[in-house]
Amino acid sequence: MSNEQKEMYSKVVRAGKRTYFFDIKATKGNDLYITLTESKKSFDDDGDGNYQKHKIFLYKEDFEKFREGLDDVLAKIDEIKLNQ
Repeated sequence: MSNEQKEMYSKVVRAGKRTYFFDIKATKGNDLYITLTESKKSFDDDGDGNYQKHKIFLYKEDFEKFREGLDDVLAKIDEIKLNQ
């Protein structure tokens, strides 16, 4: 691990064909940030498996707005499900 980041906490969520990683890291200056990683196994024509990864960095100044957006979307999903 580089001097620029220190892993503080990690949560792995397995969901079907995908695995999600929620990692809390600290910069050298002890500012916290979150990385969200989606990992999905795929296979090439030869049947060899590899992992596709997509990563999002979420910085401390965006935590609350991200939470508000996620809460709003999850509440809307519940509302839509009730009206179906």
